[in-house]
Amino acid sequence: MSDRIRSIAENRKARHDYFILDRFEAGIELFGTEVKSLRAGKLNLKDSFCVVKNGELFAMGLHISPYEAGNQFNRDPLRPKRLLMHKREISRLYGQVKQEGLALIPLSLYFKGPRAKLELGLCKGKKLYDKRASEAGRQAKRDMDRHMKERNL
Repeated sequence: MSDRIRSIAENRKARHDYFILDRFEAGIELFGTEVKSLRAGKLNLKDSFCVVKNGELFAMGLHISPYEAGNQFNRDPLRPKRLLMHKREISRLYGQVKQEGLALIPLSLYFKGPRAKLELGLCKGKKLYDKRASEAGRQAKRDMDRHMKERNL
């Protein structure tokens, strides 16, 4: 079996709005028509987040568009999707989210071999001045790279 990784979608808004402290990989429990829709790339991670309920991890707001040829077997696009992680990992994440005021945000969804995987980030929210500082740093790096390129030519 090959562990070829094929990316489906990335949550670039999360990288803008949060500091990503740690990353985790979780399996995701899906139905057949949802998997077919994922293979077609019909997914939106933009406003999604994860919560722990009764010792289980769920992805909320993860929008998987209905499969066109799915008729009655299509599910609600915004239904909570259960994420598959070890119990120890879930309880550790729950403790960090509750005590430190962090958030669990889906960063990307991809196929690893035949299985769909979700990359979760343990994140801390950015303030407006943090976002401005990040943008200023990126702009400074672009300017330096541009000047280096001009001098080498």
